[in-house]
Amino acid sequence: MTTSIYDFKVTSLNGTEASLDQYRGKVLLIVNTASRCGFTPQYQGLEELYRRYRDRGLAVLGFPCNQFGAQEPGNAEDIRSFCTVNYGVSFPMFSKIEVNGEQADPLFRYLKAQAKGILGSTAIKWNFTKFLVNRQGDVVGRYGSATKPEQLAAAIEGLLPPV
Repeated sequence: MTTSIYDFKVTSLNGTEASLDQYRGKVLLIVNTASRCGFTPQYQGLEELYRRYRDRGLAVLGFPCNQFGAQEPGNAEDIRSFCTVNYGVSFPMFSKIEVNGEQADPLFRYLKAQAKGILGSTAIKWNFTKFLVNRQGDVVGRYGSATKPEQLAAAIEGLLPPV
C-alpha cells in the first residue's frame, strides 16, 4: 500500500526506472505536460522556477501526457528534443503517461486523491496541471493549467529552507 509520495517508482524519458525517494527532503512541482498545447510555453516558466530554486531544494518533474487533444503524440526522443531545443528544459522529464481513467499512472492517482480539483473532482482537466509537494512529501497544492508557473513562486519559496 502506498503511504507516501516517496513510495512511487517512475520511468525517465531514457527508460530507466527511478524511485521518487531520491527527492526526499525536496520541494516538488509535479506537472503533466504536452508539446503541442496552448499551455506549452509554460515549459519556460517551469524551467525558470527550477533554475531559480533548485539549489535551495526544488525539483520540477515533468510527465508528458497525450490524453488531452492528442497534444503529446511524439516518442521519448521527440519529447526530449522538443523540450531541450525550444525551452532549454533541464529539469527531469519522465516517460509519457496517462493521468485519468483506468490506465492512469499510480503516481497521478495518488496526487489527485491527495489534492482534489474544483468541486472535489479528482479528474485532471487538461495539460499543465501542477501539484506542489512539500519537503515532508505532503501534497500541499493543486493548480490548474491556467495558473502560470511564475504565480507559484511565493508558495514554493515558502516551502524552501531560508536563504
